[in-house]
Amino acid sequence: MLIGIPKEIKNNENRVGITPLGVELLVQNGHQVMVQSGGGVGSGFTDEQYQEAGANVEASAEKVWSAEMIIKVKEPLESEYQYFRKDLIIFTYLHLANEPALTTALEESGTIAIGYETMVGEAGDLPLLNPMSVIAGRLSVQIGSQFLESQYGGKGVLIGGVPGVKNGKVVIIGGGVSGRNALQIALGMGAHCTVLDVKPEVLSEIEALYGADVITLMSNEVNIANAIKDADIVVGAVLIPGRKAPTLVTSEMVAGMQPGSVIVDIAVDQGGIFETEDHVTSHDDPVYVKHGVLHYAVPNMPGAVSRTSTIALTNVTLPYAVKIANEGYEAAGKSDMTIMTGFNVYKGKVTNKDVAESLDKEYVDIAKLIK
Repeated sequence: MLIGIPKEIKNNENRVGITPLGVELLVQNGHQVMVQSGGGVGSGFTDEQYQEAGANVEASAEKVWSAEMIIKVKEPLESEYQYFRKDLIIFTYLHLANEPALTTALEESGTIAIGYETMVGEAGDLPLLNPMSVIAGRLSVQIGSQFLESQYGGKGVLIGGVPGVKNGKVVIIGGGVSGRNALQIALGMGAHCTVLDVKPEVLSEIEALYGADVITLMSNEVNIANAIKDADIVVGAVLIPGRKAPTLVTSEMVAGMQPGSVIVDIAVDQGGIFETEDHVTSHDDPVYVKHGVLHYAVPNMPGAVSRTSTIALTNVTLPYAVKIANEGYEAAGKSDMTIMTGFNVYKGKVTNKDVAESLDKEYVDIAKLIK
């Protein structure tokens, strides 16, 4: 199979779809790989390293997109829709529940779109989303602490405090992978931490790990409002695979927070959980202010630590990419349910139920199409 690795064009997206080591493994399996020139530079990988691994380095995005399968990091942007065509395989993060135009473009072109974020493992986990959730969770508190500094418009609080001055308060809404990793960093920085989740068993697990060091609360409107009103950093860490994130924090709740507090929403690429989030931001211009509260709404947070993120992502995507390339997308889907659950759009049909319901589109079971 001919596989293309285009350069990411999203704002400050310095990750790349595969490492040189990944290229080497694909070539060893008998495949050809084209990498767009400069695609790996932001992650510390040179064109020469890709060439040494066996890839052809191409200057033209159009040439790279002519491959049979495209391996990317982020969802295609509008300028890339022109490359869609029948039987092209796109293997990437898609987050289609918040991307109606992209979904329609994929449907109309007949492209096969396999999304990392909906691929479900044997244990019911999300193995291709997990490493980026870990990174985003750990980054969220680090970033929030930075924007608490006075020169960024924050309230001027050191999250860990000092002797004689109380530590800052971090509230994390969602106790999943990203939420727990945010908690780990917040505790390590010396913050006073509160975690909210809708599942009692999740809260029990967190309490068993951290005891009285963490306040655990059931996630509901009253508890959220009370928890965030004196918070220094609020982290949104809610994920419903394939679906748009629910609005859990109202504008009124945000207005009740202290000026200079910081919101970091990891779920912004799925629409965000804060009512005050009316647009996404970028690494170039990451923050806007509403009700005196700083909102960090960058949808590709792990791109800020691109080398770590690229290596971590390739570690989990590569085995599936090899399988799709070796067997073809239909045979790979039939033999591996994790791959099957990744099919979001297949030959003009939306084949992920959550995406279809989020966008009010017709859903077709992929099992009926691949037999």
